[in-house]
Amino acid sequence: MMMRRRPLMRAAVVGGGAYMAGKHVQKGRQQEADQNARIADLQQQQAPPQQQQPAYAPAPAAPAPAAPAAPAAAGGIAEELGKLKSLLDSGVLTPGEFEAAKQKVLQGG
Repeated sequence: MMMRRRPLMRAAVVGGGAYMAGKHVQKGRQQEADQNARIADLQQQQAPPQQQQPAYAPAPAAPAPAAPAAPAAAGGIAEELGKLKSLLDSGVLTPGEFEAAKQKVLQGG
């Protein structure tokens, strides 16, 4: 009768250990899933809300940049014209606004 007890006892210990290991792994996976969900929620809260504009509404106009004060040297004029050109290329300035700002820079005021 002693011979039978040990294999059963061994099976119970091994089975119990496997059960506990499985529970531990599952607990770790659940904690990781909860953490990922919390991170996703925080990212959603911090992201700026995206407002959809109706198809009939015009896009809001970008404010026109202020004309620079009188540049100190010719290098300053070239830099200002370069900045204005980049604003024109990016669509912030219209061609008319670009020409007006360019004239102000070239006239020095």
